[in-house]
Amino acid sequence: MSEAAERATAGFLVWRLSMRWRVAVDRAVGPLGLTHAQYALLASLYGMSRAGLRPSQRRLADHTGLEALYVSKLARALEAAGLVTRTRDPDDPRAMQLTLTEEGRDVTRRAIRVVQGLLDQLLAPLGGQDGPRARQFTRDLATLLDTPLDPPTENEEQS
Repeated sequence: MSEAAERATAGFLVWRLSMRWRVAVDRAVGPLGLTHAQYALLASLYGMSRAGLRPSQRRLADHTGLEALYVSKLARALEAAGLVTRTRDPDDPRAMQLTLTEEGRDVTRRAIRVVQGLLDQLLAPLGGQDGPRARQFTRDLATLLDTPLDPPTENEEQS
């Protein structure tokens, strides 16, 4: 670890790693005609579909952490590209359900393989994806993601 990284805050390192990961995924899935955000949506939809779910755009937004309006925009672009279909939810006419097309499944499977290769590279210094350090790192990340982040109140800022 560099001396600068040793002095950096955890927040700065999380930001740098997330930016590095986003750029790497963008470059890796670009040849498949995807952006990182589109990949995140497609891979999530792929996993949910394999579990027998037919998620709404809202559910995908909640799952991916993306804003609902952004998911709607991404879904329309992916529909125009022939990778997903959007249909009204029979139980909630305001909601749109997403389904991968055959081409969408094919592109998503290829993209997942590419991104798994990146993940192998990223986690190699921790002993690989199946190593105990990588598993602990994944648990730590999940813990941090479950931690609510609310802006401090005026009184808290003055303390």
